[in-house]
Amino acid sequence: MSSFKSVLAQYDWDKVLESIQQKSIMDVERALSAVKPDLEDFKALISPAAKAYLEQMAVKSRLITKKRFGNTMQMYAPMYLSNECQNICTYCGFSLTNKIPRRTLTDAEILKEAEFLKKKGYQHILLVTGEANRTVGIDYLSNAVRLLKPHFANISIEVQPLDLEEYERLVNDGLYATLVYQETYHRETYKIHHPKGKKSNFDYRLETPDRLGKAGIHKIGIGALFGLEDWRADSFFTALHLKYLQKTYWKTKYSISFPRLRPFSGGLEPKVEMTDPDLLQLICAYRILDEDVELSISTREQEKFRDHMAHLGITSMSAESKTNPGGYVVEPQSLEQFEISDERSTETIAAMLRENGIEPVWKDWEEF
Repeated sequence: MSSFKSVLAQYDWDKVLESIQQKSIMDVERALSAVKPDLEDFKALISPAAKAYLEQMAVKSRLITKKRFGNTMQMYAPMYLSNECQNICTYCGFSLTNKIPRRTLTDAEILKEAEFLKKKGYQHILLVTGEANRTVGIDYLSNAVRLLKPHFANISIEVQPLDLEEYERLVNDGLYATLVYQETYHRETYKIHHPKGKKSNFDYRLETPDRLGKAGIHKIGIGALFGLEDWRADSFFTALHLKYLQKTYWKTKYSISFPRLRPFSGGLEPKVEMTDPDLLQLICAYRILDEDVELSISTREQEKFRDHMAHLGITSMSAESKTNPGGYVVEPQSLEQFEISDERSTETIAAMLRENGIEPVWKDWEEF
C-alpha cells in the first residue's frame, strides 16, 4: 500500500534546509513571477532571502485570496470533549504526566456546549479530544458525531489517528473533515517530544492522511507545530505532503493550519522561534503556492496579527475558543490545553471582519 512515507524517505532534512537557506534574491523574484509556482519556488518564498520581498508577497497573496475566496471568512469554533490522554507529549497540557483533573463530557454536556455555540451562530464545529482510545475511542467519537449532526452543518474532528475502517465509520456518521498535524516531520525530534504512548509511532501518524483519503473524507487538514524544529524545513515538508495528497486523493479538499507553541502548565520553550513576520511570510508563501488550499488561523495568535492576516491569505478563523472540555458553559474553570491570545467575543471578531470589508460565513453550503 503506497503512502507518503515512501515520498518522505526520498528527502534528507539537512539538505532540504540547506537548499532553502541558499535561495537567492533571483530565486525569490522568479518564484513571484511564476505562473504556477512549484516546490522549489516555495523554498525561495520561505527563505531568508524572501524577507526583503514581504510586501510584494503580501500584495500577491491578498489578490489571489480575493480572486479565489472573495471577501469572506469561514468561521468555526472548537469544542473540547475530553482531556483524557494516554500519550506523553512535552508541549501539551493534556500530557499523561501532567497531574490534572481529567474530564470527558457526557451526551447531555455535549449538547449544552452545542447550544451555546449555536446561539453564537456557529454552523462549523471542530471536536477535540486528548488521545485515549479506551475513553474517547471510536465508539465515543461516532456517538458524538451522530449526536451533533442534526445541529450543525459541518463537523470536523481533531483527535487521535484512527484506522481506515474507523474513519469510514465516521464518514458514514456524517463527519466532514479531520485535522491531523504531524507536529514535526523530523523523525529524531519527533521521538524526543513523543516518548511514550501511541503517538510515539511516527509512521502511523504520518500515514493518517492516506487513511483519511482512502476513507473518502471531504476535507483533510495538515500542518506542523512550529517551535519543535526549524519552521522552514517543517513547512517545506508540509507543502510536499499537501502536493502528494492532492495528486493521490484529488477529490478531497485540504487545509493548512499554523499552530505555534503556546504556554501551558509546565511550559516548553521553542527550539526555533517563529516571529510574526516569519508567520506572515509563510502564510503568503502557501497562498502563492496554492490558490485553492484553505488556510486557517486560531486564537493562539494575538488580536492585531489575526486582524492583519484576515486580508492576506487566511480563509478560516476561530473565535472565542475554549481549549478545555466543557469550557463554554459546563466547566469553564478546567485546565486548558494551551493558552489563547485572542480572547475577544465572537460578536467582536465578526464586527471587526465586517468593518474591514470581510463577510463572516457561518454556513457555506446547503445539504439537499
